[in-house]
Amino acid sequence: MYAHPKLRDFENRMEALFREVDMRLEDRWGDAFARHPNRPRRGETDNPAMDGLFETAADFTAGIGSERGRGYIVSLRVATLERVPPERFEAFMEEAAETLRELLPRYFPERKLEVVRDGPRFKIIGDFSLGSI
Repeated sequence: MYAHPKLRDFENRMEALFREVDMRLEDRWGDAFARHPNRPRRGETDNPAMDGLFETAADFTAGIGSERGRGYIVSLRVATLERVPPERFEAFMEEAAETLRELLPRYFPERKLEVVRDGPRFKIIGDFSLGSI
């Protein structure tokens, strides 16, 4: 399937952004819980979301029924068989959101993007336009 070069560029930068968020979480909290036995150790794959304790991603939503509209839901998974207390998971989510707020201007300096709470989740909202084609 063909994707416009501007869309590919946007998606590549978003993927790089979330790789950095994942790596920062791993640096700080990678030993907080025992990694799932089927999950590769950190650095064993070429994608940080596929190894180590954390998996972070951005999932686009049209925002139907959302207070904040369309945007990218911040997805976070802790790959462990241990019970992660809700308050600990929330702390991980807060840290991921803060890291995104810090990094967004570096990865997308030409856009006005922000990280907001949308119900129980965090979401990246703002200018997702591709400009003139």
